[in-house]
Amino acid sequence: MKQDSAKNVPPNKPSFLHATVCFGGVVLSIAGGLFGLGISLHVLMFSSILWVGLHAASLGYSYPVLRDMMSGAIERALPAIYIFILIGMVIASFMQAGTIATLMYYGLSWISPSLFLGIGLILCALMSVATGTSWGTVGTLGVVFIGLGDALGIPLSIVAGMIVCGATFGDKLSPISDTTNLAAMSAGTNLYRHIYSMLFTTTPSFIIALLIFLVMGFAYGTDPVASGASELELMREALAINFELQPLITLLPLIALAILSARRVTAEISMSVSILLATLIAIFYQQEPVADVLNSLWQNTAGSTGIQTLDELLGRGGIASMSWTLLLALLALALGGLMHGAKFLDCLLEGLISRLQKTAPLIATTIAAGFVGNVAMGEAYISIILSCQLFKTKYHQAGLEPAILSRSVEEGATMTTGLIPWTTAGAFYAATLGVPVLDYLPYAFFNYINAFVAIAMATLGLGLLQRSAVSTAIERNV
Repeated sequence: MKQDSAKNVPPNKPSFLHATVCFGGVVLSIAGGLFGLGISLHVLMFSSILWVGLHAASLGYSYPVLRDMMSGAIERALPAIYIFILIGMVIASFMQAGTIATLMYYGLSWISPSLFLGIGLILCALMSVATGTSWGTVGTLGVVFIGLGDALGIPLSIVAGMIVCGATFGDKLSPISDTTNLAAMSAGTNLYRHIYSMLFTTTPSFIIALLIFLVMGFAYGTDPVASGASELELMREALAINFELQPLITLLPLIALAILSARRVTAEISMSVSILLATLIAIFYQQEPVADVLNSLWQNTAGSTGIQTLDELLGRGGIASMSWTLLLALLALALGGLMHGAKFLDCLLEGLISRLQKTAPLIATTIAAGFVGNVAMGEAYISIILSCQLFKTKYHQAGLEPAILSRSVEEGATMTTGLIPWTTAGAFYAATLGVPVLDYLPYAFFNYINAFVAIAMATLGLGLLQRSAVSTAIERNV
């Protein structure tokens, strides 16, 4: 039987200095261990749990109470954990059904030299929304566009900036993106409410970035160079050989997911329907062996097109592919439960955050915290979870929905992780595209315009979702 934490709270409360040492130790151990010593992030999270647990024990908390703090935080996130599992199956089934292959095949045919940057941004955004991964988009379409941009004489720093913008769009907005689900889960809001909230600031930011790239695109070459065009055509031919690409059939799972999502059907049901539909298409239309298709839902296998980057993308997905993020989320949730339950976060809130009385400074501080978290810890996942834990109470007191908190956290953490050279995302983008982060950073317009748009809208009182009876009911059903 669980102990009642409320009855076991000791009289000792951590001082601001104690809370700072405890929280600072977490940040320093993760940053130093990850980048200085190359220690696994999961191991560092476990060591951080031990560190915070020892600090909490010094205040008088017993182990059963500490365990309840961790278990409670994880229990509140169980609905989102179910979605994490489904995400892996959605991606794998879409790969098997040819849904992703169809999007790539027809999307790549849109390329026009004078509109290269604008169309490239749109295609990368569509790909990242469909796959839920910025890394997969950069590793496939990104590599293709780098080759085409080089052939067209467009500076690679600009091309890389465009790719990162498009890839980040889906990483932030896709219902099957791990960061999107993680932010909603950590803030305690519904997944679709979170996405709805982000549309207010993401849409104008993306349009501004698109217009900038369209204007910039007209300044460069008008005729594609043969090497770039041939690389593009080679990828399209490989897709056509390995898949049946009838959009009216292969896009049905994506259409079903979009329709059900728009009708506010719960994410679990929407994803399950799309998985079933994609599985049937893979078996009966793509003529894939039943065992291979069903096994891919656990762990997908690489494609066989002969193009390495394309094969790696087609091999994404499966429940097993989500294990890294899911296990990290469980550890981070447990850590957040300790930090919050033992009042360490409350003590930190009494400082800077507690003095924030207006909405705009609160949102600006949340965005800045996400960026600082990325700089310090090099990983957006942890920044998202810890920022939600730090600011959750303040957003509640301000009368704002948790969806505004999750949106602001993503605009600070998800949007900036690829702009910092030593984060995992920044290092991956630079290595994959062959362009240093600091070179493409000035051209990743969407990634930093979003923050300014969000703060400006908050200052004007636009796009803010106030807490109400309806929103409270939504939170209870998360």
